[in-house]
Amino acid sequence: MSYNPKTPFPNAPRVRLGDYIKRSTVNNKDLKYGIELIQGVTNKGKFSIPKGSTLEIDLKPYKLVDNGAFVYNPSRLNIGSLAYRTEGFCIVSHLYIVFYLNDEGKKRINPEYLYMYFRREEFYREVTFRNFGSQRPEFNFNDMSELEIPLPELTVQQKYVDVYNAMVANQQSYERGLDDLKLVCDGYIEDLRRKMPCKKIGPYIHRHDIRNGQNGTKNVMGISTSKEFREPSAKVNRNELSNYKVVKPRQIGFVQTTHNEKVFAYAFNNTDEDIVVSSVNEVFSTEEDKLYPEYLCMFFNRTEFDRYARFHSWGSARETFTWNDLLEVQIPIPDIKVQKAIADIYTVYKKRKAINEQLKAQIKNICPILIKGSLEEGKQ
Repeated sequence: MSYNPKTPFPNAPRVRLGDYIKRSTVNNKDLKYGIELIQGVTNKGKFSIPKGSTLEIDLKPYKLVDNGAFVYNPSRLNIGSLAYRTEGFCIVSHLYIVFYLNDEGKKRINPEYLYMYFRREEFYREVTFRNFGSQRPEFNFNDMSELEIPLPELTVQQKYVDVYNAMVANQQSYERGLDDLKLVCDGYIEDLRRKMPCKKIGPYIHRHDIRNGQNGTKNVMGISTSKEFREPSAKVNRNELSNYKVVKPRQIGFVQTTHNEKVFAYAFNNTDEDIVVSSVNEVFSTEEDKLYPEYLCMFFNRTEFDRYARFHSWGSARETFTWNDLLEVQIPIPDIKVQKAIADIYTVYKKRKAINEQLKAQIKNICPILIKGSLEEGKQ
């Protein structure tokens, strides 16, 4: 089955991937390994601890994974759920497919180069094309084996892998600095909690219910679990926003329900434009000479506050954290100059976090460029 008559890199030497890889189905049948070693694969191409309880799971069918393994979800490969293992031994769901380079593959293919090849939108489109018409699209190991991939010499592969790894190392170094900055912010908060009494924030916040109206803004947003404004779902009719609530600059909106989100989902409008959100959300501002909004947001961003909001939602049939619940929240409220000084550090953290996400996106976007460059050099 050919993917496209306009095959990318038509002059590059191509090989059948199945000649260079071998599948592994070795599982945890003796229950030698426990839940602490379970890993999943995200659509970011990374291993991560899966969400949800794993206490009642039968671990016998879980597959063993060691360094050098490629692991992917056959029903989600088209969105990038494939990772290359370098972090040591783990176990993964029996639904995943696990494969390694065979002896011949180790002579011809740099595994990191192959991972770069997989981390491209072009590859995801090929997976989607090959799955087309299937009742339950799954890209199984036979499909993977039948792929024909362009392959330059190992020295050329290594050259472009080195470029990729240098970018990854730079991003990871930046991220470690980001973690240190977050620790500084959390340290200040903990220090304040120990040194001064907490006060209810109710007297310092004000509820708003301004509707957008017929001629209002089209700048509609949702509120994400990552505690930011996000693009709304496709079902939002941008021509029917009159009943939406307005979040003016330096105001905060939050989602009352916590059952689905499992966090206190809120967003701070740090732009110069009005934003409109669903009418079911709450909108409020702070008395900025007494409670700086960025300072308050630092508390909202803590996992401790997520747990607080969830705990105070449990008594409700719909598990909601209401405006009245918010009024009862207690935090240390120091002098406004102290609040601003701490919030300034947090603002730097947020900006650097955004830069870090841009770096991650650049790393992903560089993969097709590096693959193209390696193949062109290989032809020469």
